[in-house]
Amino acid sequence: MVYTVALTGGIGSGKTTVANAFADLGVNVIDADIIARQVVEPGTPALQAIVSRFGAEMCLPDGSLNRRQLREHIFTDAAEKSWLNALLHPLIQQETQRQMQLATSPYVLWVVPLLVENKLWHKADRVLVVDVSEETQLTRTIQRDTVSEHHAKQILAAQVTREQRLAVADDVIDNNGAPDAIALDVARLHARYLKLAHQADSQEKS
Repeated sequence: MVYTVALTGGIGSGKTTVANAFADLGVNVIDADIIARQVVEPGTPALQAIVSRFGAEMCLPDGSLNRRQLREHIFTDAAEKSWLNALLHPLIQQETQRQMQLATSPYVLWVVPLLVENKLWHKADRVLVVDVSEETQLTRTIQRDTVSEHHAKQILAAQVTREQRLAVADDVIDNNGAPDAIALDVARLHARYLKLAHQADSQEKS
């Protein structure tokens, strides 16, 4: 199994920026959010199941999933959220495994926003947390998603706390500063992960 570094962080922390910096160094990035979108593309059995259960309004005019409508539908209904997770999680896991088997870099970066919420950190060899203050999260989320401060606070409240995330971290990138500071942190961690991946590979073969 390829050496796996799980990357996580709260909303607005800059996970994508960090993941792109690793990709620029030739690391295969496996993004749980992208896979989650792929398994519900038009024509997939998963999208058909969602429409059958929740109604045709779950589709946009172009046939793609109306994510906002689905989010609002399950946000306050724990039973419906559980049903959706039971449908999608095995499909996401299956596609994640497939992409990991196809990886060509010495280690993979597995981007999982809900790593801690879904208790998945034990599936990775190492956990990297992108950490920012709550104020930064709110500002970035409001600007990026054009949502109200109240809505942004609701999203934050639905996620685990910074402390819970940092409790499972092996490595942390502080992303409160300027975006160009990330490159140095990523380069340093990349060198470390290459070494760890090589050690793990050597142990496996011995």
